[in-house]
Amino acid sequence: MRDFRSILNIIGLLLCIESLAMIIPLIVDLLYSNNDWKQFFYSSILTFIIGLVFFLSFRKEKNKINIRQAFVLTILSWLLLAFFGSIPFIYTSSLLSYSDAFFESVSGITTTGATVINNLDELPEGILVWRSLLQWFGGIGIIVLAMAILPTLQIGGMQLLHMEQDDPYEKSFPKINQFIIEIVLLYFGLTLACCLLYYIYGMSGFDSILHSMTTISTGGFSNHNSSFNHFNSQSLELVSIVFMIIGSLPFVVYLHFIHGEKKSLFNDDQIKLFFILLLVSIFLMIIWLYFILENDLVLSARFAFFNITSILTGTGYTSVDYSVWGGFASIIMIFIMFIGGCAGSTTGGIKIFRLQVLFRGAKTQIKKLIQPHAVILMKFNGKTVTENTYNSIMGFFFMYIFLFLLSSVSLSFFDLDFITSLSAAASAISNVGPGLGSIVGPTENYSSLHYGAKWILSFTMLIGRLEIFTVLVLISSSFWKK
Repeated sequence: MRDFRSILNIIGLLLCIESLAMIIPLIVDLLYSNNDWKQFFYSSILTFIIGLVFFLSFRKEKNKINIRQAFVLTILSWLLLAFFGSIPFIYTSSLLSYSDAFFESVSGITTTGATVINNLDELPEGILVWRSLLQWFGGIGIIVLAMAILPTLQIGGMQLLHMEQDDPYEKSFPKINQFIIEIVLLYFGLTLACCLLYYIYGMSGFDSILHSMTTISTGGFSNHNSSFNHFNSQSLELVSIVFMIIGSLPFVVYLHFIHGEKKSLFNDDQIKLFFILLLVSIFLMIIWLYFILENDLVLSARFAFFNITSILTGTGYTSVDYSVWGGFASIIMIFIMFIGGCAGSTTGGIKIFRLQVLFRGAKTQIKKLIQPHAVILMKFNGKTVTENTYNSIMGFFFMYIFLFLLSSVSLSFFDLDFITSLSAAASAISNVGPGLGSIVGPTENYSSLHYGAKWILSFTMLIGRLEIFTVLVLISSSFWKK
């Protein structure tokens, strides 16, 4: 068995940080005179003690983490943070079973946004804050994972992100610590800006704070059962659209832009294709709603812009029950649900850059058939895509579809209909939140599902969030051989 003591030291530190985060909803409950503050206190103490034991017991372990240890660290940290994050859901006024509590915690920390809570409007403020905090911390964790860890592990073609950061990255951010600090400051600044705009355009202070955290993280947790339909405000929906898009673009490009590389924001291949897909999807949906379903043009545009953006970015806010829009709309929703946003953002899904590389790879193969002896190089953001990287993306795409089908079939064993099984699995692996149909659709939640289905979806969310291979590599026998 390999030495994972240095990993436990890091996990201990992360648990201590999570325990300190629990103090925030504790203080909120005290301010609102809610008795749930006691449960947050006990949860915080328990998490802190266990984290401190791990941290102090292995504090002398300063060995550099190798690639195998990095895989284990990634999986264990997300699992344990979700586990301890679920404790408040069990003992506070939400009174969830452990299956439900773990589902809610995983959905939060993976920024999926699927919920099992039916009475959001009646819940104490502290637990609502905790749900939003899980997504906010999950969002920043995802960015760091995508930009600092996965490229090193060469997961699913994520090594291409190193190529995006060649010289400018090295000059601007010589140390990974500096890079993380810049990302955190940017993330916090965008959250604050979103919060202020929400407040200016009509949200209460409490709603604006919580929705700003779940918007920039593209998480989608809302304080209200009816999500954004609760506010019924075009202005708020517009603000949300802007920040959902911001959260779905590569954060490293923002840093390059801030540091003087103004063209980086407009020359990135991912960003260009993202906006093309977004606008085409919105246009098609407006055509469908206006000409086929004969809705009002203004309402058609409003519903299309908000809900298409929400699904493509993986946020999962809803302003209307789009599951009743018919077959064409459902196909569009499922399609963009799979795609997701850009790599290096808070979104889930297959990611834009992988689709670009796969498409360009197909074009390259066609050209080679016409010119067998020609040397044809495949490019992404001006850099050559190696055969190893292309194969990594092909493998990721295959496993993504395979796990989606496996999850769908598994859900069908719990007597769920075709649309529910399919959309719930797609939503979970792509970290979107709402599915389609009358059970897990945009106006419903996941509370009525069998506990077995919830566990399947919980692990599907984690696997999708951690880019699949990060998890699958641990079940390989060769991984554990010395």
